[in-house]
Amino acid sequence: MSNYHTTPDGNGNWQVKKEGAKRTSGHFNTQKEAMDYGKELAKKTKGEHFIHGRDGRIRERDSYGNDPFPPRG
Repeated sequence: MSNYHTTPDGNGNWQVKKEGAKRTSGHFNTQKEAMDYGKELAKKTKGEHFIHGRDGRIRERDSYGNDPFPPRG
């Protein structure tokens, strides 16, 4: 299970990075392209995908792993 983050790269573009990794998994011109790629990586590893806004704050997250059912909370 791996978690991936879609974040701005500081140069006006977007990147997808595996949690804890030093290098990015990919660079993209649009947030949508990065989100699609991050989603696929998270699905393959049954992890989570965190989507950050331009301000760096998490604005959305999706889980593709073994979620507890019914959901807690």
